[in-house]
Amino acid sequence: MRPFFVRLHRWFGVATALFLFTAGLTGAIIAWDHELDAALNPSFFKARTSGTALSGLELARRVEAADPRLQVTYLPLAVEPGHTLQMMVLPRTDPATQQPYPLDFNQIAVDPATGDILGRRQWGAVSLARLNLIPFVYKLHYTLQLPFTGGVDIGTWLMGIVGIVWLFDSAIALWLSFPSFKAWRKSFAFRVRRGGYALTFDLHRSGGVWIWGLLAIVALTSVSMNLAAPVVRSIVSLFSPLTPNAVNNPEILRAPQPGDQVLSRERIVQLADDAGKAQNLKVPPGGIYYAALRHAYGVGFYATGNDHGDIGLGNPWMYWDAATGKPLDVQIPGKGTAGDIFMQVQFPLHSGRILGPGGRILISAVGIAVAVLSATGLLIWLKKLNARRRSAQNAQNAHRARDAARSAVRS
Repeated sequence: MRPFFVRLHRWFGVATALFLFTAGLTGAIIAWDHELDAALNPSFFKARTSGTALSGLELARRVEAADPRLQVTYLPLAVEPGHTLQMMVLPRTDPATQQPYPLDFNQIAVDPATGDILGRRQWGAVSLARLNLIPFVYKLHYTLQLPFTGGVDIGTWLMGIVGIVWLFDSAIALWLSFPSFKAWRKSFAFRVRRGGYALTFDLHRSGGVWIWGLLAIVALTSVSMNLAAPVVRSIVSLFSPLTPNAVNNPEILRAPQPGDQVLSRERIVQLADDAGKAQNLKVPPGGIYYAALRHAYGVGFYATGNDHGDIGLGNPWMYWDAATGKPLDVQIPGKGTAGDIFMQVQFPLHSGRILGPGGRILISAVGIAVAVLSATGLLIWLKKLNARRRSAQNAQNAHRARDAARSAVRS
């Protein structure tokens, strides 16, 4: 049985090593995505004027009036002092061609006092330019920058499958790390003085044992983050009912009708403010998102600058029909069925934000450890592969020598 699992662990590890090495390093970086992005690109994040900041809604009106080609799809409702207000945008349809206007950007940085656009970029573009670096790394982490193909998000599916393999392989690795109960201490030791292969082996085996629980959490949450709708929610629903929501259950959305008008952002924010008070939320509406394909608005509730949800289970979100204003969904962290809360905790756990800055430090360290485990695993495999090849070559040479000797005797 053990030889079978050794072989399985070997091939699981080889198949996923490069993916996990990439995911580990990029994950260590994007735990601090906002801070690193701001440090690299102060002109995109820092306001250039000192006037009174306008509301996010007013700034969005000015941006859309200045450039009719674009539509603001997401914006914070208030601006952090001294910062620009960053909005996500999409092209409107050109009435002359019935095609989207050509835009080479989907995110803009706006001066909070004037509404002037100070910077533009294509968030997630394949680019190592300083302005695009952190968004590129962020998207690389969970999609490998692979494109949609035939309507399928290949990268997201691939990294989700890698996560599943990694989760199973983690269980196998833990079992293999304790071949003898009497010698269990060896599975936690590092032979630093010996160095070389012995230390490489211990970094891989003992390093994995010390942080096995964290690795299992990151592996599980990586699957949940990438394959929530097609895989994880179906499995979770076997153990606990899940509340239908607008994100994962499009059938609860009303199909757009001919002649539908889209309610103004101001009206949706008013509805959100009333709904937040009815739910006794302690924070006001903090950001608004318009999903044209779903014909729905989403509103997040958070303090200015806390759109990521820096501690705990994240921010509340509510959704409304964009044409009628009908409430569609309410997602409040910590409320719902056991299955709902399990799904809510996935991103806070995966990002470390559930524990605040300390959790993010821990996740960065785990990301580096995943890269080290992947690299040491490959080194061990290559060393053993070379040893097997040398052994096979030696056996072949010995066989040829015997055949030559027999031929000499016969002749």
